[in-house]
Amino acid sequence: MPALPMPVSTALHGVGGASRPRRLARLLRIRRLTRLIRIAVEGRHSGWTAPLLLWVGSRAVSTVLLVGVLLVGAAAGHEPEGHGGAHGLLAFSGSWDAWWYQTVAVHGYPRSVPLDHHGHVEPNAWAFLPVFPAVVRVVMAVTGLSFWGAGVVVSLLSGAGGTVVLYRLVGAVAGSRRARRATALFVFGPLGFLLQVPYAEALSLLLVAGALLALVQRRYPLVAALGVVAAFTRPGALALSVAVAVHLVAIEVRAGRSRTRGLPARRWIHRVPWTTRLGLAVTGIVVAVAGLAWPFIASAVTGRPDTYLDSELAWWTGYVGHVHFVPMTPWFMLAGRWLGNGGFVLVIAVIAAAVWLLVRRSTRALGPEVVGFVAAYGVYLVAVFLPQQSLVRLLMPAAPVLGTDLFVRTRRRTVVLAVVGVVLQAIAIVLIWYIGFP
Repeated sequence: MPALPMPVSTALHGVGGASRPRRLARLLRIRRLTRLIRIAVEGRHSGWTAPLLLWVGSRAVSTVLLVGVLLVGAAAGHEPEGHGGAHGLLAFSGSWDAWWYQTVAVHGYPRSVPLDHHGHVEPNAWAFLPVFPAVVRVVMAVTGLSFWGAGVVVSLLSGAGGTVVLYRLVGAVAGSRRARRATALFVFGPLGFLLQVPYAEALSLLLVAGALLALVQRRYPLVAALGVVAAFTRPGALALSVAVAVHLVAIEVRAGRSRTRGLPARRWIHRVPWTTRLGLAVTGIVVAVAGLAWPFIASAVTGRPDTYLDSELAWWTGYVGHVHFVPMTPWFMLAGRWLGNGGFVLVIAVIAAAVWLLVRRSTRALGPEVVGFVAAYGVYLVAVFLPQQSLVRLLMPAAPVLGTDLFVRTRRRTVVLAVVGVVLQAIAIVLIWYIGFP
């Protein structure tokens, strides 16, 4: 007798029964992974694990974007700008400024500056500070890697450390929730890919954020040490000395309010130990001297006054021609040259928006050290830098301000801004690596 066919319902039940254990196993794995991530983000050691998870995820995204742009560009027959004729992902990652850092790492600084036929200083290595190429040179000697490989290693490690320190800094002044969101916005932001290319930005972030964290924690010798190294890594360390001065004023005021309520303000000064005042004064002076030292070193080596300033101005010629430097005028000079009177209005509007951001209550809640540093660094940029493509990456040391409510008040806002940051990151790679120079 032939076997009766299995009813359809029974067959479907059998299939479902067979697949149900697989679905349950998959669900359990997802739950375990979610639990591990939650422990990493919110657990006992989240001060390390949370930022490192964000760093790993962001490096995966930035790597995919860099590789994708490189492959699409190669398929379309486009050569990236500023890559010096070298090929491959490492060389592609090290376009533009990386070539100057390679020159310093391999050949050092010139004893004379190049001049054009009119006697104007041309772009040269003196515009680039020495710490990053020096560290890369050490890694090259130890590992045998090329400059490009060693530079990527230094930036990756510095970026990981800088991400952790940024997280801890924002966490120390604003709590872990804001720290997670602010750090995520930074590492997934439009210039997140610079944390893994042979540029000095990642190392500068590590040093500057580390100095600010040490200042908040009142570890003044560490502030001085990190501040001095930062001063020879990227311009702008003078803002750290301002942050030290703001910190001194803040602790004087706090001491007066907590211990001498009702007494005249002139008696507050007697409540902070003189050793603390002396330590802060020495720290601020040491960092300020370091921040001002490089132009004098450049002039001493080359025997030419204003070597560093003229080397920096050499990059301005494509925008405003050959000009004399006058502090606080570069932004207005460029805006007026390209946009006329409307440019002046735009600059004033940008400065007003920055002031509005800094005086918001949620920004002031980040603490006087962070706000003081960001404000001083902003004044420094307006005073001495021409606002061209490099301006956005020059804002990277101001990353702690991402902890304000304007950016991280809600999870949805943070997620939307992070997604926008990734999209802009892809656009930035195309614009900077293929169209213009940073």
